Amino acid sequence: MAEVGPTMIKRRGFVNLWVTAREAFWLALETLRVHKLRSFLTLLGVVIATTTLISVMSIVNGMNLYIAERIANLGSNVFIIHQWQWAQGYESWLKARRRNKPVRMEEYEFLKENLTNYKSIGASAWIWGETDAKYGGKTLYEVEMNGRTPSMIDIGQEKVDSGRYFTESDYQHSAMVCFIGRDLVDEFFPSIDPIDKEITVRGANFRVIGVATRIGTTFGQSQDKFVQIPLTTFQKVFVARPQLAVNVQAWNGQQMVVLEDAARALMRARRHIPYQEDDTFGINASETLMNAWRQLTGAIFAVTIGIVAVFMVVGGIVIMNIMLASVTERTHEIGIRKSLGARRRDILMQFIIESSVMAATGGAAGVALSLIVSKIVDIFFTSSVPANAVVIGLFLSTAVGLFFGIYPASKAARLDPIEALRTEA
Repeated sequence: MAEVGPTMIKRRGFVNLWVTAREAFWLALETLRVHKLRSFLTLLGVVIATTTLISVMSIVNGMNLYIAERIANLGSNVFIIHQWQWAQGYESWLKARRRNKPVRMEEYEFLKENLTNYKSIGASAWIWGETDAKYGGKTLYEVEMNGRTPSMIDIGQEKVDSGRYFTESDYQHSAMVCFIGRDLVDEFFPSIDPIDKEITVRGANFRVIGVATRIGTTFGQSQDKFVQIPLTTFQKVFVARPQLAVNVQAWNGQQMVVLEDAARALMRARRHIPYQEDDTFGINASETLMNAWRQLTGAIFAVTIGIVAVFMVVGGIVIMNIMLASVTERTHEIGIRKSLGARRRDILMQFIIESSVMAATGGAAGVALSLIVSKIVDIFFTSSVPANAVVIGLFLSTAVGLFFGIYPASKAARLDPIEALRTEA
């Protein structure tokens, strides 16, 4: 029986707390409903702040997904050895420009023979400047021309849709064959099979042996306007000593780090680089590009946080002013409640909950508005609303209402019941 008393007191206190919170919640909603214009103006700052925060987070998230899928997607567990370290600062690039040397064919062969435990290794070269492709009197301009090793089909993002890719036999015999993107099929072969047809690229004729699946566009630029030929053919016809990008694929993410270190050590040894000097080449992975992108979006997000903070503070001050006016209007009501036994904490909780509900309502309106904005932006650009953005938006708006509601609530709780009752209702 000794434990019944404290248990009953705790239960009664919980019930009183629940009743007070429920009444305050519905009273806050009723106030918002009755005074629609005042409520709109009161919550405008919170709505704008929440909408801005979630919209920016959605655009940044959409861009992150877009960059990861379209630009930084070098392949699964793939890193690229190139003349330059990508996404570096301007000063670092100027220094590397004077120091770094192009990766050549003999270095690719050296890595292929001496690097161990890789899943796949390949190399690609390219022609800078405009390249035109022709077939049957039609010309397609600004075609990307690449020379590649046969293994690149297992590493890169291109996949075979019809026909086949280069074989080792094509590579060893410098065959005049090519693998083309969908843009060339749409332009030259809209209603016929392109396999075994001959196209002309930079004055040289190549037989089409395969067509890639459609990749799509990146920032409005088509990724399907390309012609790929064996790297040995590229050397024979266009550039005898091309600059290369060597792609190395690891079996998993953990082994990728080990392979990067091994490839770096081999390249430094091949180039006789002293231990105290920097690399004269770059090793690039998807994470390299994503880190550079995150640094850029981090700066954008920092500016957004400043703007959101200003709107939140303004919105919180407006809410505090409205709550102070509400305390003045309801002084007589507070006196009646205190005379009937309401405690200071009951009055305090009532006004804090009202303030929080008002701000949370503004936050909910901001979330709804930001979802609409995100849908519209996604039509023309890219945007994806992350779940944590919605949670953060609602939490911040509620926290603003809670913080700025403390002073009006404490003022209401400190009112003397007798003086409050003397106030005209």
